[in-house]
Amino acid sequence: MTTLLPTTTAGSLPKPSWLATPETLWSPWKLEGEELLAGKQDALRLAVDDQRQAGIDILGDGEQTRQHFVTTFIEHLDGVDFEKRETVRIRNRYDASVPTVASAVSRAKSVFVEDARFLRAQTDQPIKWTLPGPMTMIDTLYDAHYRSRENLAWEFARILNEEARDLEAAGVDIIQFDEPAFNVFFDEANDWGIAALERAADGLKAQTAVHICYGYGIKANTDWKKTLGSEWRQYEETFPNLQKSKIDIISLECQNSRVPMDLIELIRGKKVMVGAIDVATDTIETPEQVAETLRNALRFVDADKLYPATNCGMAPLSREIARGKLKALAAGAEIVRQELAA
Repeated sequence: MTTLLPTTTAGSLPKPSWLATPETLWSPWKLEGEELLAGKQDALRLAVDDQRQAGIDILGDGEQTRQHFVTTFIEHLDGVDFEKRETVRIRNRYDASVPTVASAVSRAKSVFVEDARFLRAQTDQPIKWTLPGPMTMIDTLYDAHYRSRENLAWEFARILNEEARDLEAAGVDIIQFDEPAFNVFFDEANDWGIAALERAADGLKAQTAVHICYGYGIKANTDWKKTLGSEWRQYEETFPNLQKSKIDIISLECQNSRVPMDLIELIRGKKVMVGAIDVATDTIETPEQVAETLRNALRFVDADKLYPATNCGMAPLSREIARGKLKALAAGAEIVRQELAA
């Protein structure tokens, strides 16, 4: 990527109303069979077009072929029983009914490679693909087989590495692992979570990224944020070890958050995806607001390592709002590019 301040999204974009219920996170599909397959591809094309028209540099699929950023991947694995469900606490924040790990987990075939090839065929621009990280995967399941969060995470890391290698072969330029669990389970993240993440990225020639945020703008997350005080310093717990890791790009939430920007200093030398778009509000940022966030970040990260992005996915927003935010992100980055060029 030779563009200065290349823009991208954290992952998800709103789905069209004919594919899933608008402004509803993890909505069921409205189509079935061959119509669903065609509908997903149509939606992916629209997501690419929305990003391209807005001026986004590194394009994603908007997660248009997935209902859920974790379970859609897990659905394709052996060893997980979706009929046998248990209620667990997700990231110590809310209860959810989740499937059960009933036997050894494995991946019979690639999950997303055909979707990634379809994305690659839509554009000559760099493309990014998102996968759930090992720690976030284990936090979305009930484990009745391994009885060890660490052991299950290492198994998922191995499976994710197989998937990532297939995605790389399909032409994906950046493979991003989503690990919001890193902002909650600090001891586990430092003891073995970051190492498991590195195992998931082992041997890849594509760039690797880890996305760590405070979650979608759902009530459970916004209520949690209200308890975090005047400064959100969770990144401080994991950034020193991530700085030493083999992961290329580290993503953090900045826009309208209480994250002290100087925490980026802890990952000096890494490429940084700076969240300059708030996904928990329908208010569309102005380009100047985006530019100001990026200027603040540039005090702690070199310009050639700064990737302007969204705080998190935008699936719960309307398509109109999401398009406006994408345009603001691109325009704000362009303001700062011009300032740097001058």
